[in-house]
Amino acid sequence: MDSTNKENCILEIKDVSVSFRDNPVLDNINIHLAEGELVSLLGKSGSGKTTLFNVIAGLLSPDKGQVLLKGRNVVDEPGNVSYMLQKDLLLPFRTIQDNVALPLLMRGVPKKEAREKATELFAQFGLEGTEKKYPKQLSGGMRQRAALLRTYMFSHEVALLDEPFSALDTFTKSQMHTWYLDVMKNIKLTTLFITHDIDEAILLSNRIYLLTGQPGVIEAEISIDRGDIPREEFLLSQEFLSYKKQILDIL
Repeated sequence: MDSTNKENCILEIKDVSVSFRDNPVLDNINIHLAEGELVSLLGKSGSGKTTLFNVIAGLLSPDKGQVLLKGRNVVDEPGNVSYMLQKDLLLPFRTIQDNVALPLLMRGVPKKEAREKATELFAQFGLEGTEKKYPKQLSGGMRQRAALLRTYMFSHEVALLDEPFSALDTFTKSQMHTWYLDVMKNIKLTTLFITHDIDEAILLSNRIYLLTGQPGVIEAEISIDRGDIPREEFLLSQEFLSYKKQILDIL
C-alpha cells in the first residue's frame, strides 16, 4: 500500500460522508487525482462507488465534505466534470455527429458550430466515417468510443467513468483499454474509473482506491508500478499476480 503526493492535484475529495434516511452510505472519503492520472475506485456492489460519483458530479449533496476541482469547491455544481455511465445512452434517432455534439448544443452553441467542433475530434477518437451513421449501425466498441467523445465534450479536464467497458466482450474490451489509454495521453485527460474487475483496475490504473464496507470507507490506496513490462505481458507477470493477491486479501 502506498500513497502518492498531491503535486499537480486536479481533483480532491475531502472528508465526504453521505447517508440516505439516516443510513450511512459513505464515511469520511478522501481521495485525489493528479493531472493525467487514471485512478480506479474498486469495490463490491453496495460499497457506495456510484454514490460518490454522483457527489463528485454535483448531482448529490453530501452530508459533509468538499469536492475540490483545481482548488475550488464544486459541491452541488453539476457540469464541472464529465460523467459516463455503464450504458452508452446514445440517442437512437440522432446521428453520431449530433450525439457527440449534444453537450455543446445544450450550452447554446449553434448547431453548425457544434457539429464542426465535434467532428474535429472524430479522427482522434477513431470515429472517422461515422458522422452520418446512427448508433444501431455501429459495433459496441464504436458506440463506446462515440459515448466517450460525447463525455469529453462536457468537460476537457476530468472524466468519471462508471464501468464503461463492462458490457463488451473480452477481445473488444482489451482493444478499448489500449485505445482509451492512448486517447487519455493524447488529450491530457484525467480519469476516475469505477470497476468491479480487479484485472481491469490493475491493468489501467496509476493508483487504485479500495472501497469496502457499509458504509463505504477507503480501506487502502495501492500504487501500480508496471516498470518496463509491456502492458500485454504485465497481465501474465508475477508482479500482476502480487497486486491481485494484495487486493483480494483486502476485499
